[in-house]
Amino acid sequence: MTPAARWAAAATVLDQIEAGEPAEKALTTWARKSRFAGSKDRAAIRDHVYDILRCWRSTAALGGGETGRARVLGRLRQTGDDPETVFTGEGYALAACTDAERQAGRNPLGAEALDLPDWLYAIFLNDLSGDADVTAEALRHRASVFLRVNLLKASLARAQDALRNDGIETTPHPLCATALEVTDGARSIAQSTAYRTGLVELQDVSSQAVIETLPVFKGMRCLDYCAGGGGKTLALAARIDGPVDAHDADPRRMTDLPERAERADARVMRTDKPKGPYDLVLCDVPCSGSGSWRRAPEGKWRLTPDSLAGLHQTQAHILDTVTGLVAPNGSLAYVTCSVLKSENEDQIDSFLTRYPDWTCVQQTRFGLQSGGDGFFSAILTRS
Repeated sequence: MTPAARWAAAATVLDQIEAGEPAEKALTTWARKSRFAGSKDRAAIRDHVYDILRCWRSTAALGGGETGRARVLGRLRQTGDDPETVFTGEGYALAACTDAERQAGRNPLGAEALDLPDWLYAIFLNDLSGDADVTAEALRHRASVFLRVNLLKASLARAQDALRNDGIETTPHPLCATALEVTDGARSIAQSTAYRTGLVELQDVSSQAVIETLPVFKGMRCLDYCAGGGGKTLALAARIDGPVDAHDADPRRMTDLPERAERADARVMRTDKPKGPYDLVLCDVPCSGSGSWRRAPEGKWRLTPDSLAGLHQTQAHILDTVTGLVAPNGSLAYVTCSVLKSENEDQIDSFLTRYPDWTCVQQTRFGLQSGGDGFFSAILTRS
């Protein structure tokens, strides 16, 4: 496919997303109908789609409309590329721009320029104060790719050497001792020997740093109550060099966990009905995902005040549920990948009001300025 044809395909996918189709489903549907597209074509189209999703409002303003075609035009103007080289009307390219399209569009303002819904921008300003704009701006750009070195099987140096043999260059990241930032060759990770043999796992650096904040000791009994795909489960198992119980409200989310654990030489046991007491219960609760919207930008356009309120209820319910699983001298770790105060500090304050015999001994925010996603963690113990 020509570069112009890739943009045309992206416009088609964007129209499906505007109509309510999830991005991944829209991309998969397009790929299945377009067998002529090679892997590089699919990767380029995916990049175009996600770059525009991160800048959904501003590209529409710059392009003068909310169609995929208008947003492609807006993105080209945003990046300083000449639209006339893409809107050529030749082959499978988008039709040439009309005079009306050439004159349409305007500079975005306020929340629109920062690519947030108005109601969310107001929350950012309240919760993040001077960091509101810089956080919103960071969410408009692609996230770096990070790997967690599995210390059960390799040192950082050995993992780097193995990755380099497959053309993947990395550098250690100061936020976490197990983190490598990929500087070249990211698309080769899944096929690399280091990944396939469990020396490394894909995991954001802030997510790894959260695990480093947890109070651990040899021989402790641990539960990951909201395990999902198991990224933090595996990191915790590696850190304690021992077993971790994994639970999730939807066990289907843990389908790949046994295979991942075997590859990593990690001891993980899935459990539908956890039985305490545990020395540590980790709750990486369902949340808005606002700290990771660079990776999943649809989240900021799908979130509503009502769905956020529903998440608040779920988070509080999980905290209420797990209190009985924590040993008398144990710890409860509450974690989100959110930058919103209502999901973080406010939840902890509310919990402590409901349970005055508990104490928060540590709260940590990881901002996007550190290089990774936005995360929050709190460590709670009984007084």
